[in-house]
Amino acid sequence: MSFVFAIAPALPLHTAGKYVAGAYIVFLAIVLIYVAIMASRLASTERELDELQRDVLARRREEDDPDRAARDREPVA
Repeated sequence: MSFVFAIAPALPLHTAGKYVAGAYIVFLAIVLIYVAIMASRLASTERELDELQRDVLARRREEDDPDRAARDREPVA
């Protein structure tokens, strides 16, 4: 294994710093993009769950009292 390190070209320390900093910046950007995508998907999923919960509650109300559900849908004049 040390043979591979011996023949591999190494960058001098004064020039490698730019590449290391660049790699960290790219990695940080990828992580931030991933977090932003996951946050937007989480918000979308929460909205869908809220909508489904409202639908389930409305359906349960309708099953419990069909006349009340019909009155709720009628516009008040």
